[in-house]
Parts: sequence; C-alpha cells; structure tokens
Amino acid sequence: MCGIFGYIGDGKGGSIVVSGLKKLEYRGYDSWGIAQSINSKIDVIKGVGKISDIAQSMPYRKDAGLCLGHTRWSTHGEPNKKNAHPHTDCKGDIAIVHNGIIENYSPLKDMLAREGHRIVSDTDTEIVSHLIEKFYSGNLEEAVRKALKLVEGTYGLAVIHKNENKIVAARNGSPLIIGIGNNEMMVASDAAAMLKYTNKVVYLNDKEVATVTRKGFSVKNLDNEPVQKDIEKITWNLDQIEKKGFRHFMLKEIFEQPDSVRNTLRGRLKERIKITVDIDVKKIKRIIITACGTSWHSALIGKYMIEELTAIPTEVDYASELRYRNPIMNENDLLIAISQSGETADTLAALREAKKKQTKTLGIVNVVGSAIAREADTGIYLHAGPEIGVASTKAFTSQLTALAVLALYLKQEKGMDIGEEFIKELKSIPKKIESALKKNGEIRKLAKKFVSHTNFLYLGRGLNFPVALEGALKLKEISYIHAEGYPAAEMKHGPIALIDENMPVVFIVDKNQTYEKILSNMEEVKARKGIIITITSHDDKKIRDLSSHVIRIPKTTNLLSPLISVIPVQLLAYHIADLKGLDVDHPKNLSKCVSVE
Repeated sequence: MCGIFGYIGDGKGGSIVVSGLKKLEYRGYDSWGIAQSINSKIDVIKGVGKISDIAQSMPYRKDAGLCLGHTRWSTHGEPNKKNAHPHTDCKGDIAIVHNGIIENYSPLKDMLAREGHRIVSDTDTEIVSHLIEKFYSGNLEEAVRKALKLVEGTYGLAVIHKNENKIVAARNGSPLIIGIGNNEMMVASDAAAMLKYTNKVVYLNDKEVATVTRKGFSVKNLDNEPVQKDIEKITWNLDQIEKKGFRHFMLKEIFEQPDSVRNTLRGRLKERIKITVDIDVKKIKRIIITACGTSWHSALIGKYMIEELTAIPTEVDYASELRYRNPIMNENDLLIAISQSGETADTLAALREAKKKQTKTLGIVNVVGSAIAREADTGIYLHAGPEIGVASTKAFTSQLTALAVLALYLKQEKGMDIGEEFIKELKSIPKKIESALKKNGEIRKLAKKFVSHTNFLYLGRGLNFPVALEGALKLKEISYIHAEGYPAAEMKHGPIALIDENMPVVFIVDKNQTYEKILSNMEEVKARKGIIITITSHDDKKIRDLSSHVIRIPKTTNLLSPLISVIPVQLLAYHIADLKGLDVDHPKNLSKCVSVE
C-alpha cells in the first residue's frame, strides 16, 4: 500500500502535500514524488528513500494551488526515481499517482507502444497516464473514465492536467477519501494526511470517479451516472497520530493497549452483551473466520473462544486461500472478516465471495468507513484509534477483545448463561495489560542478550500456539531475524533438528490441561542445550529450573490469556529491533495496508 495526497486550494499546496506525505510514510517509504501545476505547466519532483529525510532540500513550490504527492511501496519496478510516482504522459501534460495493481498492464502497454506512446518506467501506473492521454480531448474526467474502462485490477488514483484546475480521483479496491476544507479540498488514501486541515470526509466506493475543485466535488460511476455521497466526520484527533514522547509509534501503540482494549469493551459489557449485529444468530450453524497476517492469528484464537463458549463449529481460513477455491458456504453460515484497515484486498475478496453464496457476513475492523465495514452485512468496530506502526500490536489485542465479546453475544443469543465471572475477568484485562507492560525494562535487558542471534523458535499449546505465531511474526517483521512459531507438540516433527546452544526458544506456558506436556517439550529443548525463555503467569519451580529466563505475567482465565501473553513477545521483538538500530516503524518491504495481492 502506498500513500496518496492531493490538494487544491488557495496557494499553499506544496507545503500541505509534503506535510501530508510525512504522515503517510507508514504506508510507503521507498520513494516519493510530487507534481505541481503552475502557470499551465506540470513540474514533477521525485526522490528515493523517505520524504521526511530530504523534504527540506526539495525544490518544490510551497505556494502551489494544485498539487499531487505520493509515497511508494514498490510492486512493479524497483524503487528508483524512474519508477517513483507521479507518472506523466508523453507530453508531460498529465500527472497521476496510483495505489494498486493494473493486472492487464502488459497488453495495454503493447497497445500503447504500437500507437507511438513512449513508456519510460517499469511500472504499471505509467500505462494509465498514457491511456488518459489517448482519450483526452479537453475533459479530464471523461478521459479518466474512458481509460479506466480498459483497466483490470485495483486502483486508488488521482490525476491532474496542466490546463484544468481540478483533481480527478477514482477508486477500485484501494482506499481513497475526499477531504472537505474551507475553500480548499484534499484527496488522500488515508485520513491521517488531512486531519490537520479537516475532519469532514467523503469515502469513495469501488468504480466511482470524483471530480474535485477548490469549491466542492461531484461523484459519478464509470457509466457517467451521478452518485450521491454523504459527508462524514472523523472522530479521532491529531494527537492520536503523534508519538507523544515515545521513541517509535510501535512502542507507543504497545503501551496504548490498556486504553485500546477499554475502548473496544466500552458500552458492550452490561447486564446483557450489547453489540449491534443485524443477523439472526439462532440460524447460524457454522462460522468461518477469514483474515491475513496478524489478523489471522487473532482469528485462530477467536475459533477457540467461539467453540468453547458457544459450541458453534468454527473454521479459520487464510483469505488469500479462501478466495481462490470453491468454499462450501450457505445461508446458515456466518463469515467473519477481520482486518485492521478494513481494506485488505484478499480479505475483502473473501467477503465478497461469501456474499455471492448468500452467506451472512460480519466485519471486525478498526477503520470507520473502510470497504469491509461498508460491504459486510454487519460488523464490530474496534475503536482502537489509528495504528501507525506497520507491525500491528494494539489492533491485535482489540481484535481478540472484540472476538471475546462476539462469542459472549452469540452465547447470550442462543439462550445460554454468559457467566458473570468471565465478564468480570474480561473487564479486568486492561489493568492486567498495564501490569504486563511494567516488564518493559526487564524485557529490554533480556533483548540485549539476543541482538546478534539469527534464529528464534516460539512454542505454545492451545490458545498459546497462535501467540507463538504472532511472536515469531513480530520478530521477523521488524528485526529481520528468522523466527518460526509452532505448536509445542509439533517441535518433535522437524524443528527439533535446529535446536542447539545458539537457538533461543520462547515458550508461552499456561497451567492448563497441557501443562505437563509442555514441560516435557521444555525438557527436550533443554536436553539439546537450547536457550529457553518462558512467558508464564505461574511461579513454578519446574519452570524456573528448565528456563534460562522467565517473564512473569498476571494470571487470567485460559480463554483470555493471549491478551496478556502477547505483550512480552511484542516488547521483545520491539527492543531487539531497536537495539539493532533498525527503523522499527517502517520495516523493509512491508506496508501497513496490503490492498494488493
């Protein structure tokens, strides 16, 4: 996912766009560019790296009235100036910025080459600028619409022409928002870029084209039919996307988890579980949860919660796999789609596949107005606040909280006793996360011992297996250390071959029915001289004797334990990456919102 920001207004566009792009670097940071329309000429400036590192030396016009900017996360073509956005047509009259992938760019490129167009970059985006040039005859909106009718794939794009004082923007599968200011308008891929200037926004839907001037906007579909749009208000504020004294956004967001979990719970745990789910729960015979990455790990834990509390059979599917097979789903099933951004391409496609089969759909998302939020039959917002760090932390614990609330709701609607003790324990989780966060200093000291290691293994059983997966994912995402998560019992079926005196093995241990089994797994690692780091809520001599290091966390009920045990693995990954001197918030090759396949 890349970052788009466009401005049209009273002559301060250069400054505003550069400021907005800095807010969007978490979405793309290997190259950048801006295009400004000045005196019937488009000037394009591009660079490689992060715009925040070189913005002061950029020769851009701060007072431009019409400006487009982009921060790139490379898909087609390596990160260099040639491939950086904006891209122009042959004459340099048109400039375009684009997120997404044009799937049929090769045949389009061949067609344009035969017609005499000179393609200079390795990107799919440049093809669209030449298509617009092909159809342009004095009306940019019409040319964009005709060009997009030939395009297959995903796009969130914004276009300007040197002779027209407007931005034409379009969306299909990649988010795009219009911001409404005072005698100025903005277009962005994320509200974070424009929040300093306005909290009034319009969300574009797929296959909609907007024409934006400094006075207002209009929206049509690709068939040139007008579309009425509602103006919505962003409820979070600028302070929520500042670091507030923390070294990195990721660390800030780890420490925000007591509040983000409280926000997910707020108003939902009363005498009865109170969430708005517009489906007849009594008809649901099976649940399928689909997600990607960290959200998939929360889905695995959600399966345990739902099956134990409700006895409804529940499956978990990678969205990227679900969408490309012929899943058996019907009107008595419920598909739950989990996505922090609400724009994850594979998860959105899986949701659409379910809707084709008349399956009820429910979205669990953090971003209000996102595609999954709009397209699902019903849903639960996390209310976790903006998450800027690319490696997800507070969204994960908020997803687990939402899944726990949903499981209780399903149990309630089935006429079962939801259990006062469980609700009381769920309400106590924010305080227990606060206690776990007090281990931060201890975990940083521990992290210093492992900065030079090149491999890690994370092991857990039951609900702690997905926590092991999440711990391994966090470590490899931001520290670039190879790490694997496994069910502890599976260690003997392969990974045990890797264990020696140089292999740190992180065990997540709960005192449940598998406790003696996981102690046996620890014995196997110790016998092979592995370095055992144990995360547990129990002060147990057996654990102390087997472990090289023990991180004690607060006790909670088994179903809720991942909400606590994930905190140390997040902090361990963060501190190892920080001690290695890496850019924790912007890990290489990763993007916050994966809105392309």
